[in-house]
Amino acid sequence: MKTSLVSLLLCISSFSFAQLLHPSDEARKIQIAILFDTSGSMDGLIEQAKSTIWKIVNMASKMSDKGKTPQLEIALYDYGNDEITVPNWIRKRTDLISDLDSISGQLFSLKTNGGTEYCAAVIESSINDLLWSAKPGDLRLIYIAGNEPFNQGPIDYKKILKIAATKDIIVNTIYCGPYDQGVKEFWYDGALQTQGSYFNINSDDEIRHIDTPYDKEIISINDSLNKTYIGYGREGAYRASKQAEEDNNASSKGYAVMSERAEAKSKSNYKNANWDLVDGLEQGNVNLDSLRKEDLPEELKGKSKEEQLKYIENKKTERTKYQNKIGELSKKREEYIAEETKKINESNAKKDLGSAIIESLVATAQKTGFTVE
Repeated sequence: MKTSLVSLLLCISSFSFAQLLHPSDEARKIQIAILFDTSGSMDGLIEQAKSTIWKIVNMASKMSDKGKTPQLEIALYDYGNDEITVPNWIRKRTDLISDLDSISGQLFSLKTNGGTEYCAAVIESSINDLLWSAKPGDLRLIYIAGNEPFNQGPIDYKKILKIAATKDIIVNTIYCGPYDQGVKEFWYDGALQTQGSYFNINSDDEIRHIDTPYDKEIISINDSLNKTYIGYGREGAYRASKQAEEDNNASSKGYAVMSERAEAKSKSNYKNANWDLVDGLEQGNVNLDSLRKEDLPEELKGKSKEEQLKYIENKKTERTKYQNKIGELSKKREEYIAEETKKINESNAKKDLGSAIIESLVATAQKTGFTVE
């Protein structure tokens, strides 16, 4: 009996040590919750967010750890809006999800209305209500933007941020106004509590985009890329229409934003396994044998299983081709923008919501072992 117990303990010890030497092969997560002040004075902030969301997504997709691209999850909240009837005027728009089209749809649906902004309250909600990863290697970030005193409301922000720190959630603050005013109104101190970053921006500034000779071709290829999606199930056709709707939303902000969305759609973080057969089969979300006939897309009805699989494989091949082409053009586009950016006087370069988030995201990711292209 004693020998068996010793052997068992040795096995457990060996297993634990092996686990330390060879950690899980799963890609690390980058989880980002963005908390928007949508009171009456924040129209410019929302416009900046609409114009930069895909740039933020693309930056996350350029990161890697041990050759793996992190899995990106984003959550959205808005607060300080009279239309929100729950206590403390807080609304969760999405959980931490990887469905980027849904994130975009919620972002473009944001509307401002006069209200009272309680920063600590919305941070508390995001900490308690979201499914934050418990894995040590994952990156957990909150970005809160607004322009009222950070200590406003019934909840002590220091107590809430102490809880965030114990969960390894880094809270970054973005004050929409003068730097010194944000310091006086405790936004700087709020960032310090979890070793986050403090930024100030002029939320009324319009984002300056640089159009490139590659934008129109990227956008044209994106149209071809959309035709490789094969909607299935009850939501297939609807989600395909939402994909097109988010293309239109991005296009409404100009060529540059649409090019950035197309680039995001060429990367591994843009997946639609819950409604597209190409992604669904690849990720194991769906099985053709168990799919009801009425849930098949029209183009697959009446075909044999072999014909269905061949059709799907052809669409997958086409998708890879279009994604690779968008990726190649996007690199040229970035090189062009880098050259044009050099011509801009440093003193004229203004920080906006997107550049603040990206600067902080890159710095924090690098500190935790991610590399950036």
